[in-house]
Amino acid sequence: MTPYLSPARALPPLLQRRALLRSAGLCAAGACLPAAWAAAPAASQVWPHALQVPGGVARLSLGPAAQRPTAHAGEVPLLVLGDMIEWTAIVGIPLAAPVGQPEVRVQVAGEPARDLPYRVAAKKYSEQRLNVAPRTVDLSAEDNARYERERDHQRTVMETFSTPLPRAADLQMRVPVPGRRSSSFGLRRVFNGQARNPHSGMDIAAATSTPVVAPLPGKVIDVGDYFFNGGTVWLDHGGGLLTMYCHLSSMDVQVGDVLATGQAFCKVGATGRVTGPHLHWGVMLNRTMVDPALFIAA
Repeated sequence: MTPYLSPARALPPLLQRRALLRSAGLCAAGACLPAAWAAAPAASQVWPHALQVPGGVARLSLGPAAQRPTAHAGEVPLLVLGDMIEWTAIVGIPLAAPVGQPEVRVQVAGEPARDLPYRVAAKKYSEQRLNVAPRTVDLSAEDNARYERERDHQRTVMETFSTPLPRAADLQMRVPVPGRRSSSFGLRRVFNGQARNPHSGMDIAAATSTPVVAPLPGKVIDVGDYFFNGGTVWLDHGGGLLTMYCHLSSMDVQVGDVLATGQAFCKVGATGRVTGPHLHWGVMLNRTMVDPALFIAA
């Protein structure tokens, strides 16, 4: 006798989804609706890619629910994407996170809150030594006061949390400018012989005035000229997913502008603390800078 296998064990993921949708009355004439679900990418093509290390991303299954669950890392809300068949929390892991087993708090409507653990493995980042203008390393009292004002302002920008995008597959990003990656995420940086914070983004070498385009649909939430970052724009993509663009020579947008994927909105420059023209591109999840490479195809 052929042993019974439950649908969850016997079927591949896409067929599981179709079977569940059919049982829920969401399939008609042998086809499951909406069509976008039937065209869902294979697991290897889901962005961001999971990499559970400091500076990486965890993708945590929250299971089925009629309404979008909420999830928090401490007091910080997390991006939750999916549908009634499967919800996923997309968690940014801080560069300073220790190896271990942190937890997120999950709340499903009508159920008690629960803690969901996940593992963080070790990762060793390389070191990069740079020589820059001395005034950008040993700050004067005036420059330090400016930096502290700008830091406090940008903290409020980083707390932005708006309605999430509808599906995790929508998070594949377009590289915002063509060019050579001149500095990768996570490098331990030494400026003029002095250790400073690790590199929190991806540097892409490009000529001054090269157009920079939006990697996803987004809303402009900050435009400014900052001591370290130079000309800077922040975009909000929903659910605590933000991107930042630094060292710009021009910023052709204002707060409140809404951009489409691929729309040019600023230009590469060499403003702030730099050694030459390039784009510093940062990606933030739940107020944590993570590796942009996890969001792109190559």
